[in-house]
Amino acid sequence: MIKSDEQSKVLPFVLAITGASGAVYGLRLLQYLLEVEQPVELLVSKAALQVLKEENDLVFNEPLEKSLIEYLKLPSDAPLRYHSLTDYGASVASGSYRTMGMAIVPCSIGTLGAVAHGLTENLIHRAAAVCLKERRNLMLVVREMPFGHIQLKNMVAVSEAGGIVAAASPGFYHRPQSITDQVDFVVGRVLDQFGFDNHLFKRWREESHELPIPVQSKQSK
Repeated sequence: MIKSDEQSKVLPFVLAITGASGAVYGLRLLQYLLEVEQPVELLVSKAALQVLKEENDLVFNEPLEKSLIEYLKLPSDAPLRYHSLTDYGASVASGSYRTMGMAIVPCSIGTLGAVAHGLTENLIHRAAAVCLKERRNLMLVVREMPFGHIQLKNMVAVSEAGGIVAAASPGFYHRPQSITDQVDFVVGRVLDQFGFDNHLFKRWREESHELPIPVQSKQSK
């Protein structure tokens, strides 16, 4: 059967970075996706930019996508498209725009609450609501400690609606030697949920081996 032009395209991955501690998780995920030439639709909150400044001394200039590509040392033609959170006419605001799903990494408690209750106060909320109504993968990686009763109820609500909720809690069985190892563990587990065959961390009962350098290659469809 001959595929249409639309069917033959690699569906874009929607990535949102919000204002929880640990914005580096989102940056690492973005880096991996672009390294394997996975098209990314990027949403970044103002609070996330503030966290990057406070935690990592990172300040990005406009246009944001160009600054991010340069910082991540990626080719200038990396398949990245950035959307303003006030742009409700953006592609990801519509269910008719096909994507492979969305990850919010990290996900703030405020964003969790908005998604759980169907609020659409910005494009991140709207894009997440689209994924839920279209039955696409939606993963929220929450970074908070401890969780209060309200936050736990919101996580259950998202899960019941079809989303995946995870805490940014790296494991230790892979014997991490650095913060990078811990970050890659969390990012690798996120990628698992979307079917990316990654080797960012040593898996349970897997033979110990040196992590390969990511190769720029097309993600299998």
